[in-house]
Amino acid sequence: MPEPTQPALVMAQPSGGHDSPKVGYWHLWTDKHGVSHQTHCELDQFALKGVGNIAPQWNDQQTRTDATVVFTVQPVGWVGEWHENPAPQWIVPISGRWWVESMDGTRVEMGPGDLSLGKDQGSVVDGEKRKGHRSGMIGDEPAVLMTVQLHVEPVHRPGHFR
Repeated sequence: MPEPTQPALVMAQPSGGHDSPKVGYWHLWTDKHGVSHQTHCELDQFALKGVGNIAPQWNDQQTRTDATVVFTVQPVGWVGEWHENPAPQWIVPISGRWWVESMDGTRVEMGPGDLSLGKDQGSVVDGEKRKGHRSGMIGDEPAVLMTVQLHVEPVHRPGHFR
């Protein structure tokens, strides 16, 4: 597993156009005891095909669901104390940097080009009054994030999005 502060997005360059790429992401999830964790996972089910009349490209199409897109701006100094994600959601940093800390103590810092899958629903308050995760912005410029909230039940194991 990479160090938590390493960028999540790691794309293997397809050699000769035949090897499928892999795109990394941080998966925030809750175990059967209600403790949140972060695991580095990969999207690795890419197929080389064209869309319409364009040249083939690598596509990793996920299961179709209803979704809500929300853009957020975290002002300088913003910290969101312990909470759960409102729904299973992909978080895509657009500008600035932000961090996420899970109940197991893992802290991951992310910026543009990184991906996070927040699915810590069902976490329970621990002895230190932590539940879900904390998050906040880093630096002297606001963090702008796009979230894609999936209207699905959370799966409580890392890496099931492939």
